[in-house]
Amino acid sequence: MPAKDIFHDTVRIGLEKEGWIITNDSLYLDFGGVEVYIDLAAEKIIAAEREGTKIAVEVKSFIGSSAISEFHKALGQFINYKIALSQKQPERTMYLAVPIATYETFFKLELIQLVIKTQGIRLIVYNPSKQEIEQWIS
Repeated sequence: MPAKDIFHDTVRIGLEKEGWIITNDSLYLDFGGVEVYIDLAAEKIIAAEREGTKIAVEVKSFIGSSAISEFHKALGQFINYKIALSQKQPERTMYLAVPIATYETFFKLELIQLVIKTQGIRLIVYNPSKQEIEQWIS
């Protein structure tokens, strides 16, 4: 199993504060001969008579020396995980979790916004110091 991102527990705590139930702390999928581990899987009951909402979250810290290199790696993982998830657990929606400081600077750049839009990347923007989710972007 791969190492957890430095802010893995921060995002987990933020999701739990919002009422999400963590169903997998590393969601394992085996598809097409490749094993993948998505950081978190969570479920939230919307209402007693309705089926719950299920998500999978890949957590990224963007603390490396190059934001664009970190983005390339995160994008590749996100696309692969989203495709595997669509085949193995299509009821789950894939999200990429990014820190608020990175979102407010790097993720506001025109190229990055275009990539997010064209690739259908859903974001969870988290605040590492508060251990809270600041924003959901679909």
